[in-house]
Amino acid sequence: MRIDISLLPVLAATFMLVFARVGAMVMLLPGLGESNIPVRIKLAMALLLTLIILPLHRADYRIDLTSMAALLVMMIYEILIGIVLGATARVTLAALQVAGAVIAQQLGLGFVTSVDPTQGQQGVLIGNFLTLLGVTMLFATDSHYLVIAALNDSYSIFLPGEVVPAGDVAALATRAFSAAFKIGMQLSAPFLVFGLVFNVGLGVLARLMPQMQVYFVGVPLSIMSGFLIFGVVLAAMMGSFLDYFIAVMHDLIPLQ
Repeated sequence: MRIDISLLPVLAATFMLVFARVGAMVMLLPGLGESNIPVRIKLAMALLLTLIILPLHRADYRIDLTSMAALLVMMIYEILIGIVLGATARVTLAALQVAGAVIAQQLGLGFVTSVDPTQGQQGVLIGNFLTLLGVTMLFATDSHYLVIAALNDSYSIFLPGEVVPAGDVAALATRAFSAAFKIGMQLSAPFLVFGLVFNVGLGVLARLMPQMQVYFVGVPLSIMSGFLIFGVVLAAMMGSFLDYFIAVMHDLIPLQ
């Protein structure tokens, strides 16, 4: 009995191209692409997703092993597509950092910082809390499956071997960043109103009672009142963030 192994080089090249797209996306995904996640776990997730995606889209790849330059160009395109997908999901978390920074400023906690595990750098404490809570809710509500669905449907938007449309990618990046900033400001809107009213009230109080130490009275009261408001609106804030994340992922999924 003879076994035909002539397809193995083509299959291996296809696997590497799919892995390039999936691996680049996993590297940036919220919850999986963090700096404190072991590399072995990231690699295992990328390999598992590659094994799932490969049978579905193997026929989309046209491999020419006689031209190594063409294969390298396809590899670069696949990596760019994966970065676009992963960065789009990552930028959605920036909305929570924007909201956390604004909230901290309004509560007088803008100087309280800690290491953000999702960024690997210093961040405002409230922003770090919102980011961790957002990642937890994405996994708790199974919204992370939308990222996998977007990866699968990306083969309908970005066909293998075709030139990455720079204009469409730039438009997507612009929309993602502007939407993240807009949603971040909307999530922090109650605290902007609170900060305006509270500071105006302190200004009036300082004019009425010049001998009163407004700062030492206002800061503890601002923090206490702000945390009360934070506890009341937190559920609505995270619900709005989940709706925003789902909408962004659906934008990456073409209509059937």
